[in-house]
Amino acid sequence: MSALPNVPFISEAKAATSRMFEMINRVPRIDINKTKGKTIPSVRGDIEFRNVDFSYPSRPDTPILQGLNLRVKAGRTVGLVGGSGSGKSTVISLIERFYDPVNGDILLDGHRIKGLNLKWLRSQMGLVNQEPVLFATSIKENILFGNEGVSNELVELVAKRANAHDFIVKLPESYETQVGQFGIQLSGGQKQRIAIARALLKEPKILLLDEATSALDSESERVVQEALDHASVGRTTIIVAHRLTTIRKADKIVVLRSGKVIESGLHEELMQNNGMV
Repeated sequence: MSALPNVPFISEAKAATSRMFEMINRVPRIDINKTKGKTIPSVRGDIEFRNVDFSYPSRPDTPILQGLNLRVKAGRTVGLVGGSGSGKSTVISLIERFYDPVNGDILLDGHRIKGLNLKWLRSQMGLVNQEPVLFATSIKENILFGNEGVSNELVELVAKRANAHDFIVKLPESYETQVGQFGIQLSGGQKQRIAIARALLKEPKILLLDEATSALDSESERVVQEALDHASVGRTTIIVAHRLTTIRKADKIVVLRSGKVIESGLHEELMQNNGMV
């Protein structure tokens, strides 16, 4: 009789355990530990989407990208804009190979990314999201996740490039300051600049910015935007934009709607043509 009150909890635990083992036993379509695949000796950073169709596995009947054709030339900065659900962030996820397209090809310097070594591919890219992930350790260790084993001088150098060095050295323990779980001890702008420094430590050929300033106030956005402008120099940069200030200086702005490119050009050109931006 004493066990009866616990029956609902036992049932919930059994159901949760079943889901847990289902996830553990799932074989991922994209295996990060796969050692096969080729590498490119010298990456330029030329990216091309050819007739790419994509739907998320959880919603196979809902198309996100429909015959997308997009070219980002090496060393150029391209801004992606469009309404919610237009496919902007999906483009970033496909370049990183978090997913593979249903149809079509994605090319890096003319090579299908499906045929490239996955770890090597991702090592060529630096990703900065809207909500940066920081771990409950020091600022220095969080930056070093971008490339472990480098010197303190290099850590400070990328922090300066990310406009982070000045605020870090003012903290009581400088680079050894503990950021707390998810970086709770730091402001949004400070966390974002540490994330930029971490991305730069990889010396990436391709920089992916997924609404990296949209969650910041105007002053923090200005400082972080300066850091992003410096970071993108000499790299292929794709910016998913939330505010126009983020993409005014882009070499090209691409407007997406329902997973298709509906127009593209410089900011001034699109404004003169009453474009979507």
